[in-house]
Amino acid sequence: MCYANEHLVKNDTNMISKITLNKVASYKKPALLVTDKKANLIYGLNGSGKSTFSNFMADKDNQQYSDCIIEGLGNDDEIHVYNQRFIYDNFFEPENLKGIFTLSKANKDAESKILSAQKQISEKSIEKEKKEKELQDAKDDITAKQFVAKGKVWEIKTRYTGGDRVLEFCLEGLKSDGIKLLNYIESFPKPASKPQITTDEIKEDAQSLSGEHAVILDKLPLINFPSEIEEEELLKKQIVGNKNSSVASFIDFLGSSDWVKDGLGFIRFESSSSEICPFCQQKTISDELIDNIKLYFDSVYEGDVRSIREFLETYTSSINNIPKKTDYESNPKLESFKKDFEIKYFELSKILNDNKKLLEDKVKSPSIAIKLNSSKDKVIEINELIEKSNKLIEIHNERMTNQSKAFTKMSQSFWELMRWDYDSAISTFLSEKSSSQKSTDVLNATITKLDSEIIEQQNIVIEQQKHTINIDEAISNINNGLLTLGIDDFSIKKHSDILYKLVRHEDDSRIFQTLSEGEKMIISFLYFIEQCRGKKSAAEGSKKKIIVIDDPISSLSHIYVFNIGRLIHSEFLRNAKYEQVFLLTHSLYFFYEMTDTNKERRKDEQKLFRLRKNTAGTEILEMSYEEIQNDYHSYWLVIKDNQQPPALIANCMRNIIEYFYNFVEKQDLNNVFQKPTLQANKFDAFNRFINRESHSLGQNIFDYKEFNYDDFKDAFELVFKETGYEKHYKKMMAR
Repeated sequence: MCYANEHLVKNDTNMISKITLNKVASYKKPALLVTDKKANLIYGLNGSGKSTFSNFMADKDNQQYSDCIIEGLGNDDEIHVYNQRFIYDNFFEPENLKGIFTLSKANKDAESKILSAQKQISEKSIEKEKKEKELQDAKDDITAKQFVAKGKVWEIKTRYTGGDRVLEFCLEGLKSDGIKLLNYIESFPKPASKPQITTDEIKEDAQSLSGEHAVILDKLPLINFPSEIEEEELLKKQIVGNKNSSVASFIDFLGSSDWVKDGLGFIRFESSSSEICPFCQQKTISDELIDNIKLYFDSVYEGDVRSIREFLETYTSSINNIPKKTDYESNPKLESFKKDFEIKYFELSKILNDNKKLLEDKVKSPSIAIKLNSSKDKVIEINELIEKSNKLIEIHNERMTNQSKAFTKMSQSFWELMRWDYDSAISTFLSEKSSSQKSTDVLNATITKLDSEIIEQQNIVIEQQKHTINIDEAISNINNGLLTLGIDDFSIKKHSDILYKLVRHEDDSRIFQTLSEGEKMIISFLYFIEQCRGKKSAAEGSKKKIIVIDDPISSLSHIYVFNIGRLIHSEFLRNAKYEQVFLLTHSLYFFYEMTDTNKERRKDEQKLFRLRKNTAGTEILEMSYEEIQNDYHSYWLVIKDNQQPPALIANCMRNIIEYFYNFVEKQDLNNVFQKPTLQANKFDAFNRFINRESHSLGQNIFDYKEFNYDDFKDAFELVFKETGYEKHYKKMMAR
């Protein structure tokens, strides 16, 4: 590739003067590239350290390159690096869109983040849907259990509404909705013990505050009875006349003082003649006898008798003042004690009537000693029942003055009782509901978190879409570049805002289902050129651009290698816009094509280097133009160096044999490997690795620990001797 007539741009400004790679990858010790030229061409076989070199230039501040140095680089200088990392960073194919790609690191990063976010949205949406299904199942389960509990407590409605409707006020607002009724009864904690009140009692209380019973009730009077009369000592005394009377001993003998006293009522005291005796009907009653009889019934006697009469009067009056049983029983609040009251009232009445009879007898016969039964305990017992009734009356009257509060309290008592009676169904449901609630709470929290995460990822998509850039102009230039390279069977067209596709010109609808590595290489390299040409800002004009290109033809067919080389020459090597260029390649052919054939220009502008890697590591060696040969010669250089890695030496031996015999001499080596000289045991490893014919038999298993340089070298030499090309072997080994 000759550019003898082109003007060579001389670079007299400062540039990178030395690059040191050390303690990274294959650079085990300091390897120096010292230069004063704009164009620096670096040749190295695959695995010799080219990628490490370009990656360092692209990411020089990375900690892994802490022992590597670039000297002469200005603070404002920009290094543009084309290598596999550049392709990875800028050329992006979504997994679900084969043949569709984006260019530019910004768009690639944005699209990667968008796709990652969309993937997260999809995954989290699926997870959310799964959790929502679990949540619905949990809700359906508790709904089924709620239905059972609702059916049980609905008995309250059917039992206490309708009919007399007395307790319907307790179910106000709950008579048409079983769930509402269940929720309401759930709100009551289970009482510590069974309520003492019954629904009948609540109903009675409710009835007392409604209809004809809704009146203020009078308190029942207590029984105030003078029971002390029953303890009077006088009642126990035999009341008799004066002992000093002449008839006293006779009356006492007869024991009939009451009879005598009654007889006096029949005697006429105004007559002085003898009177007919009321007892014997004879005129035997004299004034003296009458006086003696009167003397017997003196004032003491009369006083005692008078007291007895007074006791009787008071006792009788007190009995009459006791309210009648019907008066008490007319008050509804005595109903709770009615039976007990009837018994005690009857017992009291009997005691009082019996005592009254005894008193009456005592009045008639004062000489008779009597003992009255005590009514005190019965009065106390009855008054206790009356007081209990009065308390109920007080409660009733208080309720009457505040009926709303009273009905609220009755409703509270009703539901406490219902809560106790239906505890089995309610507690079972509450337990199941609590367990389900814990599960649904966890699921709801998970769903809320997923919603938040989905929104977060959606925001990422929105934000990254803002960060995408338009590279339509670059795409137009890339299409022109494809034509310049002689590629006219396809071009790049827009697929979406930031995505592009390859299409055939004869059929725009035909999209490449996959892109080859060569196609990616060409497109990405043309885009790299666009990036190097452009400016990041208006102030960028003063910045120096340093270009690093690592193996731009590694995946290209030979038809494009020349054109790519010409493009690099015109765009980078002979363009004053770029301060310095470092070009790395594994191809001696391409390396040779990149050198300037004009000796003087080459001397002023270019410097040539070679990467050599052996067990001691990679080193950077300067080389002269005259050292450039082809790949075939470079393989011989490798096998002559016993310090090269075993794998590299073995591969180079096989490449030489394949190239020389298959392409140059067109020979079949099958019989050669069968010759006795190559059947020695020490050549087994060589034969397995070199002889491709054994690959299909699975016999080419090769462990590089088996590698012995001298054995491989001897076998390699024997191949040429046995085929008659010993001179060629010696010539190449002597170079």
